[in-house]
Amino acid sequence: MKLIYAIVNNDDSQTVSGNLTKEGFFATKLASTGGFLMSGNTTFLICTENENVDKVIDIISHASRKRKQFVPSATTMGVGTYQSFPVEVTVGGATIFVTDIERFEKV
Repeated sequence: MKLIYAIVNNDDSQTVSGNLTKEGFFATKLASTGGFLMSGNTTFLICTENENVDKVIDIISHASRKRKQFVPSATTMGVGTYQSFPVEVTVGGATIFVTDIERFEKV
């Protein structure tokens, strides 16, 4: 058995959840926050048999899209002077970890 941790942008959370359920996979959803942009994410915990790992990752990959976003950035222009300007960054997609499970019980 494997435990899949999938960290997904909140904008894609409903689609990922719906697609996993439609394909017969159960997931626990946890609210989480990204460290770089401090934006909302959803972390999915999915326990599945080894042979289903690629299918789960495929479902998540197709439902999690990357997008461009402008975020404020500041630079020093001189002593005590700062200028703010937008910087384009890529957000979204999914970060996925797969770990071995020694024992799984649903009671």
